[in-house]
Amino acid sequence: MFKIKAPDGRNNLCGERIAQIRRSRNLSQRKLALKMQLLGYDVDNYFIRRVENGERFVTDIDLKIFCEALEVPVTEILQF
Repeated sequence: MFKIKAPDGRNNLCGERIAQIRRSRNLSQRKLALKMQLLGYDVDNYFIRRVENGERFVTDIDLKIFCEALEVPVTEILQF
């Protein structure tokens, strides 16, 4: 089955930006996952790693929760 991927083969365009924002807030992947869990989203640091490495597709629901947990507007995550 054909899947749409970024030009570099990644499964998302926002993972690197999420990692930059997370690091700028001095959050580990584990701490970000905990913040997302407190918002009611069942994730772990493995999920965060896969998104940041471009191994996982990101849904609009994922994007919304990342924005809430990182306290940024969606436009900040979608800056390429």
